Amino acid sequence: MTDFLTNRATASATPDGQGMGGRAARRLRALTGVDEELLARVRYERSKYTALGGVVLGTSVIAAFSMWNFATEALGRVSFVALVPTVIWMLFVLNLDRWLVTPQPNARRRAGPLVTRLLIALMLGVVIAEPLVLRIFQTAIEERVADQRTDAIDRLRTNLVRCNPVPSTTQPVTPKGCDRAYVLSFGATPGERGEELDALRSDAATLQKRVDRDTTRLEAIDSEVRDECRRLIRIAATGLYQRTSECLRLRDKAQDYRTTHRTSENEKRLAGMNSRISTIEAELTSSRGAFLKDRADGIERRLDEERAEQKEIGVLERIRALDELASGNAVLFVGIWLVRLLFVLLDMLPVLVKYLSGDTAYDRMLTSESNSAVKIHGEEVRLTERRAMANLEIAQDAIEQEVRRHRAESEAAAREHTAAMNIRVRQAVNALEDEIRRSSTV
Repeated sequence: MTDFLTNRATASATPDGQGMGGRAARRLRALTGVDEELLARVRYERSKYTALGGVVLGTSVIAAFSMWNFATEALGRVSFVALVPTVIWMLFVLNLDRWLVTPQPNARRRAGPLVTRLLIALMLGVVIAEPLVLRIFQTAIEERVADQRTDAIDRLRTNLVRCNPVPSTTQPVTPKGCDRAYVLSFGATPGERGEELDALRSDAATLQKRVDRDTTRLEAIDSEVRDECRRLIRIAATGLYQRTSECLRLRDKAQDYRTTHRTSENEKRLAGMNSRISTIEAELTSSRGAFLKDRADGIERRLDEERAEQKEIGVLERIRALDELASGNAVLFVGIWLVRLLFVLLDMLPVLVKYLSGDTAYDRMLTSESNSAVKIHGEEVRLTERRAMANLEIAQDAIEQEVRRHRAESEAAAREHTAAMNIRVRQAVNALEDEIRRSSTV
């Protein structure tokens, strides 16, 4: 044991390098969790653990770069705020990889911890790889997202136009498939004037038919009047010519027809209706133009709101776009997964390098020292236990002796007290006998 401690102290006193190179190598080995004093006994393995420390440091740098990309994409810009999660993530991955590759005694006998470490390294690699994959395919992703957003704007414009037609009635019917997200609100619509115009046109058409019918009938009567009134008859008494009685009758008939069918009033009323129709049509045209302008303004506002929501491309949107790109292109799908597997493998590299390198002399020495330390600790515990038990037995014996001494002292005091009491009783009896004798003698 003394020789072992002397050799270890000698090895620890031997420097492992000079200058900054040696200090840098020592810091890299510190990332693997090795004991420099124990490693000094197998110097030829220093380079292996130095390289392993470099792998651990490289993995943490890759993780930091991945977190930097993720943070900048989440913020939508490059900011010093992204340095905070980047540094924290780098230190976390560095410490986790250091724990994963730290040599453990009896490692070959414990498959459970090895599998657990590999699974942790795999999950960590998947988390770190995704932001880097998004960074590599950034151009294609942004083009895909831009096309999707343009299509969404076009679909929204089409739905807004379809779901907000020019109303022709006071109670417009919402087209099928239009929900509240596509329906705009307007202060005034041309639907009410449209109903008035339709009613007025219907009345004017009915009145036009009546006027046409009356005009046709009246023209026929006027034609008969003209034909009949061209004929003149000579009165024998006076020798003058005058119209026939049939002409006068037809004239009365025409006048009566005009009076009973109110042709003049109907024509004036029809003219008024046509004038009113022209006025309403002009107003309706102006109202429809104002409605179309309001609708166009409302659609542009709605589109501006949609564009405002599409300012920055989020991480989930990038992931979805990447999956859509991969699903439509087999070559791109293979390329994306190759890149992912590459970064996952790089993140698992420290654990793979450690456990694929096999059992080294340092590991065997660490196992031996650990087992020796366990045995020594066990012996020390047992020695401490025996010492404690001996101290307890000694204390118990001392207590028993003290008890026996106190018991003997108590018994002796009791005997002395009993003897003293017997003497006093005997003296009292003798004095009483003497007194009795004296009394009897007298």
